[in-house]
Amino acid sequence: MTSAVSTPVRHKIRKSFNERVLTWLAVGIFIFLYLPIVILIIYSFNDSGRGAATVWSGFTFDWYLDVFQDQAIIGSLRVSLWVAFWSTIISTILGTLSAIAMERFRFWGKVTYDAILYLPIIIPDIVMALSTLLFFVVLGISLSRYTILVAHIAFNIAFVAIVVRARLADMDDSLEEAAADLGANPWETFRRVTLPLLFPGILSGALLAFTLSLDDFVITFFVAGPGSTTLPVRIYSMIRFGITPAINAVSTLLFLGSTLLVIISLVLQRRT
Repeated sequence: MTSAVSTPVRHKIRKSFNERVLTWLAVGIFIFLYLPIVILIIYSFNDSGRGAATVWSGFTFDWYLDVFQDQAIIGSLRVSLWVAFWSTIISTILGTLSAIAMERFRFWGKVTYDAILYLPIIIPDIVMALSTLLFFVVLGISLSRYTILVAHIAFNIAFVAIVVRARLADMDDSLEEAAADLGANPWETFRRVTLPLLFPGILSGALLAFTLSLDDFVITFFVAGPGSTTLPVRIYSMIRFGITPAINAVSTLLFLGSTLLVIISLVLQRRT
């Protein structure tokens, strides 16, 4: 009887101990990951000179004003937004079509294409950056914002395809069959039934692609040409001369913009 009673008690104690350990482990991981970001944001308001960015001297918004008045940073932001916008548009179209083809059709080489489609997600960024650079060099293509655009489209397609394909897997095929039974042709079925049901997933994938393109540094650094410096590359070039509150301010704005896009993407995925 004593053994029978003590066993549930031991399980309860063990469960409570495991929950506490996992809770504190999760807290420690979050502190390790996000405390440096919090410090970065705090020091972006530091009222110090350029040579004393790590010494707190007071609170100010001047560095954010300097960022918006810096023509080099504004120019880099324009390039980043241009690349992110067009790469998002093109990769969303191609990624959506790829997801539909992979989920709804059978064709020769489907397994091979499926593996190739997800390679940009699997392989390291440095490998993709070098291979993309070599591709442009072999073809004799001069590096510019257009080479950045092609490289971003190449890795964004996979992320869009994953999001849209997950949405397709949850869709009820009977809705499309019902539209066909009511006399709708394949184009009308896609436009009136499939596309509206896929739209939240497509929009979520597009926001994810925009965020990845806006934040990318490694691939962009290798395939960028003269006059096509994006904002992450600009930040890197500024860091080489020392960390200043202006760099903290630019990084904070980039972090907040990216976080907002990710949150919107997650909310759309939850609603679907």
